[in-house]
Amino acid sequence: MGVFYKEKIDDKNFNTFRLPSTITIFDKEEDKQWYAIYARSRHEKIVYELLNDKGIETFLPLRVFLSQWKDRKKKIESPLFPGYLFTRINILDDFTKVITSKGVVKILGTNGTPISIPINEIDSVKTLLKSGLKYDPYPYLRSGMKVQVIRGPLQGIIGKINERIGKYKLLISIELIKRSISVEIDVKDIEPLE
Repeated sequence: MGVFYKEKIDDKNFNTFRLPSTITIFDKEEDKQWYAIYARSRHEKIVYELLNDKGIETFLPLRVFLSQWKDRKKKIESPLFPGYLFTRINILDDFTKVITSKGVVKILGTNGTPISIPINEIDSVKTLLKSGLKYDPYPYLRSGMKVQVIRGPLQGIIGKINERIGKYKLLISIELIKRSISVEIDVKDIEPLE
């Protein structure tokens, strides 16, 4: 697989993006893969519609929740992963169509190279959404990650998270003396800092 990146060509008349010329050629349908798109804030639905109008397969997982207003309750649809949506494309054919769409910031990857998402991860999210089960967004946490407590009696405390047998503990350390204390915490009360 070749190297892909977004390269801006400055010209007085127009701005365009191009792929480098050293790319391996792929079959059209067989080489469509899922990619994550980072969109401008609150533009996920607009990008979804624009890409669908261009004939590009797009997946925007939404969650529905009940919002209580002063005079009524209303069902609200919002992105399950704010700022992100997914598209299944052949990177050679559709890269420019995607990256130049209004509201698209970038296709996620490393060092400017878009990285595809394994189809089983996309299928897992689709299956959950179709199941009718209750679900909520959940912060991506790994042991050792620096977090901050956002609510509760420990609000404002910064520490590291440690998972053990499905339970999370907040580690509060004094680095100079190399000692720590831990307390069990609900992951809904913390947010990652890294």
